[in-house]
Amino acid sequence: MYSHKPIQLIIADDHMIMREGLASLLSDEPDMQILGLAETGAQAIHLIRTHKPHIGLMDITMEDMSGLEATRLLHQENICTKIIILTMHAERDFLFEALQAGASGYFLKGNHCKELLIAIRAVHQGGIYLPPQLAGEIVQEFLHHHPVQNQTTDLSERETEILTLIAQGLTNSDIANTLTISINTVKSHRQRIYQKLNLNDRSSLVNYALKHGLLHIRNTKHIN
Repeated sequence: MYSHKPIQLIIADDHMIMREGLASLLSDEPDMQILGLAETGAQAIHLIRTHKPHIGLMDITMEDMSGLEATRLLHQENICTKIIILTMHAERDFLFEALQAGASGYFLKGNHCKELLIAIRAVHQGGIYLPPQLAGEIVQEFLHHHPVQNQTTDLSERETEILTLIAQGLTNSDIANTLTISINTVKSHRQRIYQKLNLNDRSSLVNYALKHGLLHIRNTKHIN
């Protein structure tokens, strides 16, 4: 089913049962590969520096340093590994701190394991994962401080349509199938969108879509 290189992961959690349980769960996925397990933040940083996995699953609380501190250090080093914070804290202040530290995802340990698979795949595709319990609240907070502006006239109707689908988390292949166009056409439109709006990544594109009323709360279960 999955023909591409598997998603490579490092798992960092100071509870062995959690660490090994996640490793067992994710190892069963054909598109995922576990490169190493870490018990402490320092071990996690070492493994990520050494192996440079696609994704690091980082417990928010570990004995030597917090997952947020480890994430912040890795982010400052511009390491390409994307970090998903694992936590029991469903408060948005913790979520904001994680995103500010450079995390690309925030997973609540009480959620179903299938939701973790969604988070990993969404982040691997370049997205930002927000837990369903907090997504709507976060969007409302964002819109409160960044009122929706009129939609831009810089983009064509087709470009606006593709921008919205990208912000919703669809891949190039998904967009091509949805609009019945070729993947190369999607890629060309995508490149022009980034150039016209002076954006560099999907996260900034999502913010743009929110500001201009192109992305609604129902689309934000896992923002890509």
